[in-house]
Amino acid sequence: MADIAETRAAPASSSTAGAIAGLSLAMLASSLGTSIANVALPTLSVAFAAAFPAVQWVVLAYLLAITALIVSVGRLGDLLGRRPLLVAGLALFSAASLAASLAPSLPLLIAARAMQGLGAAVMMALAIALVGETVPKERTGSAMGLLGTMSAIGTALGPSLGGVLIAALGWRSIFLVTAALGAAAVAAAWRFLPGDKAAGIVRNPGAARGKVRFDLPGTLLLAATLAAYALAMTIGRGHFGGLNLALLGAAMLGAALFVITEARVASPLVKLALLRDAVLAPSLAINALVSTVMMATLVVGPFFLSRALGLSEAATGAVLSIGPVVSAFCGILAGRVVDRLGAAAMVTAGLALMVAGCLALAALPGVFGVAGYAAAIVLLTPGYQLFQAANNTVVMADVDGNERGVVSGMLSLSRNLGLVTGTAAMGAVFAFAVGSSDVAGAAPEAVAHGMRFTFAVAAGLVVVAVVIAAAGRRSA
Repeated sequence: MADIAETRAAPASSSTAGAIAGLSLAMLASSLGTSIANVALPTLSVAFAAAFPAVQWVVLAYLLAITALIVSVGRLGDLLGRRPLLVAGLALFSAASLAASLAPSLPLLIAARAMQGLGAAVMMALAIALVGETVPKERTGSAMGLLGTMSAIGTALGPSLGGVLIAALGWRSIFLVTAALGAAAVAAAWRFLPGDKAAGIVRNPGAARGKVRFDLPGTLLLAATLAAYALAMTIGRGHFGGLNLALLGAAMLGAALFVITEARVASPLVKLALLRDAVLAPSLAINALVSTVMMATLVVGPFFLSRALGLSEAATGAVLSIGPVVSAFCGILAGRVVDRLGAAAMVTAGLALMVAGCLALAALPGVFGVAGYAAAIVLLTPGYQLFQAANNTVVMADVDGNERGVVSGMLSLSRNLGLVTGTAAMGAVFAFAVGSSDVAGAAPEAVAHGMRFTFAVAAGLVVVAVVIAAAGRRSA
């Protein structure tokens, strides 16, 4: 934006570790907030005497709030200051977590989860954006890798920690844990994150006088569009019916209206030129594709391990934890590789590893069983972590300081949309290959065939991502 001048100087080195710790806690708490609630759904169904579709909104409310608002809160951070908005988001997340733990009814719990999701949207959007104001540019990859590691730890820790807490202390304890994490992140962010003056950021006073306005119509349109799309992909529990089509149509109409609105307002939520940027546009598309592919491991993996390989629920859970555990260990290393060898080249290297991992998932488990599955995941996951660290670094390294928050929000949104799309799309591909909508009751041979077919398709999608990345590098 022309009305805001922003420059950055490296913050004091003594506060860098504390600032990164605060950002890491924010990523850990937001990812834990997603995964820890899933394991509580059966317990909540009994506690509130509610059917599963109603209880499922405890998870959906959180995800919808993040998906619908993550770009808008990123833009708000650009206008109002990222540090104060992050602190406010962390405080909201903690307060909403506490409210969820005290909720006397299911509707109030769902409302608290929606507020928790709004806080998480702020945390996810601004944690990545604030990396540029807390670490030197040559260490950006390492910082991005650390944030990816914390996100993976939260995802991996959620189901097991949630199960232990529910068994020992009841379902309310899972929200007390996220409240405590959020409070710790508030303290670290308040103490160590640099404000505008300390980070060398100078904002034109015209922004404060209202010459630069927050795009409320665009925000409402984008939120409604994204919410409609997310609902279209998630409701129906795998059955794509008339309501899903209506929601998808509403999302398409909303997207068209959003583009028209953004072309006309003086201070748009998202400058349409950003969507034509030679670096950002392909990076967002690749991020969505890769996330769609990664969702296949969570959609298809449990059915293959239990039905085709005959593993128990405990053994299936243990094998599925391999991916998040590998992510947690290799994220920081991936970031250091990006800093050493260059982000653009590592985007392609990460995607190449992912192609190999998808092909391995299509071939090895059928021959070597659990060992083949584990080996393929150990190949796929580092590729994903390397791609994430490199892609985030490529996007955020040279972004205009005036747009850092909104671009970070768009980056996180593309990942979320990929995960939401992957749930429906890769699930549909798997069901088609199995030859039955009742995958849980299909023959082991049919499930094994579905596994091979789905990850062959996944490998093709990552190849498409490689082509997009190569084209983007040529045009940049």
